[in-house]
Amino acid sequence: MDAEVTRTGGEVIRVLIADDQTVVREGLATLLDAMEGVEVVASARDGEEAVRLAALRRPDVVLMDLRMPRCDGVEATRRLTAEQPEVRVVVLTTYADDSSVFGALEAGARGYLTKDAGAAEIAQAIRTVHAGEALLDPSVQRRLLESLRVPGLAAAPPLAETLPDGLTQREAEVLGLIAEGLSNQEIAASLHVSETTVKTHINNLFSKTGVRDRAQAVRYAYGHGLARPRP
Repeated sequence: MDAEVTRTGGEVIRVLIADDQTVVREGLATLLDAMEGVEVVASARDGEEAVRLAALRRPDVVLMDLRMPRCDGVEATRRLTAEQPEVRVVVLTTYADDSSVFGALEAGARGYLTKDAGAAEIAQAIRTVHAGEALLDPSVQRRLLESLRVPGLAAAPPLAETLPDGLTQREAEVLGLIAEGLSNQEIAASLHVSETTVKTHINNLFSKTGVRDRAQAVRYAYGHGLARPRP
């Protein structure tokens, strides 16, 4: 089936909402249906129903609550990632504690927002993960970075001959800047190269390290001593 398009020619992003609170589901559906290029194709009351409806309705993105009956959001995300890897999950929850954040990201979530996020932030998260990147709430990203910091990390990436997985020195630099939370545009400005060059480096380092997105890249960078922790 050909992808649906908006009246301006852009692709329509199909979204499934999973939340056990009716008022939240209905509110999000109203909010998203008012956005250009976004269509709500289903709503689920728990993780079990979300997995079932995702198989039937084939959404591009799932907005996933974490605390739900029968099957919680982490387990539903894990099942969706295994059964429908093309579906991108954005967690939208009240909770931002370590166990919730890490559980969701390890299960395969590509985005993580708390429920105080505004309409623009939710729309950005949907479009970002649909494009194949990751988006984390700033407070969640800080928590992730702080938990992954290793005492005594080097102030700069190791020499090229000691870099893991065949990374080049420049790829290691880009990875370190990703871990600092810089966007592609900011990385390009920092290294005095074009955004196209940055994207090439990112594609190469993702392929070499086996990471799927920026959240996993951050974990890899800190785990291999390639990041510069901020004071």
